[in-house]
Amino acid sequence: MTGLSLGLGVACAPSAPAHAAEASACRQLPASVLFEQRTWTEIRDGLACGVTTVIIPVGGTEQSGPYIAVGKHNVRVLAQAERIARAAGNTLVAPVMAYVPEGGTKPRTSHMRFAGTLSIPPDVFEKLVQSAAESLRVQGFTLVVLLGDHGGYQTQLKQAADTLNTAWRGTGAKALYVRAYYDVLPHQYADWLKKNGHEKEVGLHAELSDTALMLAVDPTMVRQQALRAGPAPTAAQGIYGGDPRGASAALGQPGLDMQVRAATQAIEAARTPPP
Repeated sequence: MTGLSLGLGVACAPSAPAHAAEASACRQLPASVLFEQRTWTEIRDGLACGVTTVIIPVGGTEQSGPYIAVGKHNVRVLAQAERIARAAGNTLVAPVMAYVPEGGTKPRTSHMRFAGTLSIPPDVFEKLVQSAAESLRVQGFTLVVLLGDHGGYQTQLKQAADTLNTAWRGTGAKALYVRAYYDVLPHQYADWLKKNGHEKEVGLHAELSDTALMLAVDPTMVRQQALRAGPAPTAAQGIYGGDPRGASAALGQPGLDMQVRAATQAIEAARTPPP
């Protein structure tokens, strides 16, 4: 028995430096959680270190009234995805999907009635999401999170996740569609604004909540001088209900925080093995 123990000790001795080297390599990974800011070897090494969750942030390029730049959803979802990735840990953020269904082109419908909007068909969008997710899975990511900032394609995101999970059965990988991230806005956040005296200003698009969220993420995306001096909003301007003129970053921050909490909780729950 002594000889066996001695033999095991000799055989295992090299593993301690190896583990130390691996731990050191993990500590040297880049601080950025953005997929685009890592080399392929850093992404590979991160996977070996347990960075196996990745968020696909889905934005959109659409008109948001005369006061918010058309990249609103792209800027917002990237900033939020970074916060969520840091809160969840062991998570990267894939490039933003900026091309999404926004209405028809023949005839022009929905947001496509306005300049500044880019649209692709829903089936093309769904395939794009699935293809991106699959290329992440084959690299070694085991939890692919679909995070959509815009209401118009939530159904397609869910369908994409369902299709992926059927195809991935038995692989150890999972697609997670986080509906709660978007649902916070028309529910908990809208309720919070109304309880704080802004009931008449809350609408559906490019109104108080939309503008406040954008101000809290990146105020350069909002034409604030024109906003404050603007007339009462109308649908002809691309503002659907409510009034954005009283928006502020302070009003937007609670909504952003609610979204981050909802998405982080969903990721943590997806990582927890069933009892």
